[in-house]
Amino acid sequence: MGRTVVVLGGGISGLAASYHLSRAPCPPKVVLVEGSERLGGWIRSVRGPDGAVFELGPRGIRPAGVLGARTLLMVSELGLDSEVLPVRGDHAAAQNRFLYVGGALHALPSGFRGLLRPSPPFSKPLFWAGLKELTTPRGKDPDETVHSFTQRRLGPEVASLAMDSLCRGVFAGNSRELSIRSCFPSLFQAEQTHRSILLGLLLGAGRGPQPDSALIRQARAERWSQWSLREGLETLPQALNTHLTSRGVSVLRGQPVCGLSLEAEGCWKVSLGDSNLEADHIISAIPASVLSKLLPAEAAPLARALSTITAVSVAVVNLQYRGGRLPVQGFGHLVPSSEDPGILGIVYDSVAFPEQDGSPPGLRVTVMLGGSWLRTLEARGSVLSQELFQKEAEKAAATQLGLKEPPSHCLVHLHKNCIPQYTLGHWQKLESATQFLAAQKLPLTLAGASYEGVAVNDCIESGRQAAARVLGTEPNS
Repeated sequence: MGRTVVVLGGGISGLAASYHLSRAPCPPKVVLVEGSERLGGWIRSVRGPDGAVFELGPRGIRPAGVLGARTLLMVSELGLDSEVLPVRGDHAAAQNRFLYVGGALHALPSGFRGLLRPSPPFSKPLFWAGLKELTTPRGKDPDETVHSFTQRRLGPEVASLAMDSLCRGVFAGNSRELSIRSCFPSLFQAEQTHRSILLGLLLGAGRGPQPDSALIRQARAERWSQWSLREGLETLPQALNTHLTSRGVSVLRGQPVCGLSLEAEGCWKVSLGDSNLEADHIISAIPASVLSKLLPAEAAPLARALSTITAVSVAVVNLQYRGGRLPVQGFGHLVPSSEDPGILGIVYDSVAFPEQDGSPPGLRVTVMLGGSWLRTLEARGSVLSQELFQKEAEKAAATQLGLKEPPSHCLVHLHKNCIPQYTLGHWQKLESATQFLAAQKLPLTLAGASYEGVAVNDCIESGRQAAARVLGTEPNS
């Protein structure tokens, strides 16, 4: 009998792992186990009464680099090319991003000329920060917080305004706690290899072989900054599910895993409450802290390392305004913690993807709330009501964007523990986990956002790599 691989977690990482396993020349038997009744994890798209699309999680995927190209290749393989909505390089949503500082929106400088001009909220042109960066010696520590790294290389303003905001926008986290090595590995590696992040980014890491397809070539030619799908990003996990079923993958929903145990023959018993599964290998694409509670006593050192990888919650508030107008055109704006501890930023959904505005079209924006404000409320055991988040989001839209009329439609979702935090020393946790798995020869492979990237492309890639390791094709993959 052939091998059985059980994939834990039906988010995008688990779906991607199952996809790549199922497409192997001699695929193993694959069973995908999802605790909830739906697949796709944090990727979720909802239609409003007028047909507008509201994204409750990620709302656009970047096509850049090898990972971006691999995701586009998967989209083509799934037959979704005609559904793709691109944001081309000359579009306002590709060119304009803003910071909300001092009660005003400020365009982030772009291009070389932008670096030479005064650009509020920064007190002097960013050219001077670049000059400082080129003359700063290489750091000696194996890791550093994002804030410390940026302050050392680019100065306190870039650290406290730009990188603080970026960490809030990407990780909903604190730049004074997050790791530069794990959160922004390309910046860390650029300093290590070239002594300068600017030189490193200019010279690049050397391009390996890139996937190729008509869609990838189009994205490059038109310089896409991001893309979505006509009916919303949830179309991607839905298409993956259809594909997996057609390939004979067993997809079990509403089946939370209660425990994992190792049998005498070296295979796994996966307990699902009222039934069990047997597996020769497990790919875990569930959060690290959740997996840590399921592991058997023999894997206690691994469980300890995984339990320290924590995550933060984010409240996502989708607002739609009839006749509303934005003061600027762009992708959206971020808010540094010094300006507002609770509002992470606002995405201008209608600018990037007007095709999803519904009929008659209404202005769509999404307010993200989290940070120290939400952490404090959670720690106090405060009531986290929809009304509270809606009130804060509407206030932010009114104050920061001038949208003072009540919204015509509003959706509020609190995503508990949705973004893993790669805090200082995260790389050591991963090293410890990898060494334990290798030393014990455990038939377990880790995938998902808990480890090496929280973006959709990172999660899909982690699933692909996990499948390659199980299939023994990793070196050539």
